[in-house]
Amino acid sequence: MEELGDTKIITGDKKLMRKLPILFFLLMACIFCNAWDVNVKYRGPKTPTTDTTWHADILEGYEARYVNQGEAFDGPCRSTIVRKLNPHGSRKAYLYIHGFNDYFFQSEMGQRFVDSGFNFYAVDLRRYGRSREPWQYPFNIRKQEEYFEDIDSALSQIVKDGNIDITLSGHSTGGLTVALYGAVKGLDTPVDRIVTDSPFLAWNFSPFMRNVAIPIVSFWGKICKNSKIKQSKCDGYAYSLLKEYYGEWEYNTDWKMIYSPPVTSSWVNAIQSAQKQLMKNRENIMLPILVMHSSRKIDGCNYTPEFQTGDAVLNPFMLQERGVKLGNEREVCAIDSGIHDLILSRKAVRDVAYDTIFSFIRRF
Repeated sequence: MEELGDTKIITGDKKLMRKLPILFFLLMACIFCNAWDVNVKYRGPKTPTTDTTWHADILEGYEARYVNQGEAFDGPCRSTIVRKLNPHGSRKAYLYIHGFNDYFFQSEMGQRFVDSGFNFYAVDLRRYGRSREPWQYPFNIRKQEEYFEDIDSALSQIVKDGNIDITLSGHSTGGLTVALYGAVKGLDTPVDRIVTDSPFLAWNFSPFMRNVAIPIVSFWGKICKNSKIKQSKCDGYAYSLLKEYYGEWEYNTDWKMIYSPPVTSSWVNAIQSAQKQLMKNRENIMLPILVMHSSRKIDGCNYTPEFQTGDAVLNPFMLQERGVKLGNEREVCAIDSGIHDLILSRKAVRDVAYDTIFSFIRRF
């Protein structure tokens, strides 16, 4: 114990001892937390669907096809490629990867890129949105690199369609995934540049949670992979998006849920491992990379108007701190008053985000 005047500061092992009850609680939560829909067990056949031709997508003016991604830890899995081709012909493509508790529903986004001379593509990753099979726990993952196969399938289609200039982009966990993709692939990354929208580069937790609790849960995720961790029942971000509340967007809330289901401890381990691997190999990103984030951090759980003026999911200042370390040719940009998904911010703000993306593509 150290003393500074009349103030006593507990340090070292004694400070950690005071935290042990919290650590014990976290471990017990991982072990015993009930799974989401735990009583709804799928008992039918696990038969994957693979498209040989494109079909009309759920979004008007778009088309989609399933890609069989083979056998995963929970059975057959698939990804879904969604596209909107430029009617005047183009050899430039923009590929979008969504975030956690998400899927591609932003039809305005695709139209913006088509209007700007691009062919637009998006992927619903395995266990998300269009791709989720009835036997799969939503959003579950063992390691982030599993998504590389979903990205590679889409890139193969993009090249097959005749595109020679390709931008790979991702939001939140999708942003983490595409940045990691560049760090792992290095000079072999088969795109021309990477764009990230509020990439999940760091946990939005206290130093104790980031440095002690999360590593413990991450380690547990290697042992008891499917143990569940309940999420806070917060509605602020969803209410700021949905048109039926205070936002301007419509989407399927069975696929992008108002309240996140419990995550698996293996998901925590996948994110933790991906963040560490990315920062360890950050200089291996050989492509220009854009990191966009909000200018403001919003705290709280239930909706207030402030939720439409900043990032209520991640800490943008931590994204800035890590973003400036990525690659050798980077641009890090704060979008004033942007929400977590910058392209879902109010129109004036998302217009700035789009301008930033198009300017980056023109320069690189």
